[in-house]
Amino acid sequence: MKKFMALVLALVLALSLVACGGGAASSEAASEAAPAGELTGLTEAIFEAPILLTSGGQSADYQMIGTVMGKLEMDVEIKNLATSEDLGDAKTLIVVVGGSSKGLGAAGIDAEAELARMMELIDAAKAAGVKVIAMHTGGSARRGDLSDSFITPTFEKADYAIVVEAGDEDGLMAGICTANSIPCDMIASISDVTTVLPAAFVA
Repeated sequence: MKKFMALVLALVLALSLVACGGGAASSEAASEAAPAGELTGLTEAIFEAPILLTSGGQSADYQMIGTVMGKLEMDVEIKNLATSEDLGDAKTLIVVVGGSSKGLGAAGIDAEAELARMMELIDAAKAAGVKVIAMHTGGSARRGDLSDSFITPTFEKADYAIVVEAGDEDGLMAGICTANSIPCDMIASISDVTTVLPAAFVA
């Protein structure tokens, strides 16, 4: 009987681990996985220019954010395939996450190499004292296994996150931020970036 109960418990644990490792967890699973506590937004400006903006997955989302930042006259350099060598005198790194097979093909890079590039850049930024902002602005269309493979490792290392709430219905990004005490502002649409992003930077 004891052996049978042990086998049942092991099976339940294994199934739980498989469920948590999927590309898009259900809202119920995400809420169970999320630790106690509340998601909080950024309460004060802690970031400084100059800014390096890059893609995390080669979707067009980073270009949209770059356009917004240009109109806001923010001091930003945009480079979709940025590496540690491009950090220069940047004080803030922004990674706009969203996977695109078409974008990866156009950039001449596969998903594995893209993730390696991102992690090399983010790790170098952290080592150099450069703060990291993770953004996901593509909504539900920019989710799935490809995007999620870039989302998790990027958000786990961020100092701040901005997320269009329609892209986080399963609570993946909210859960990561809560678990790692990362301030995160959930916004209704990409147009709200014009409010929350400038407010994050010291005048």
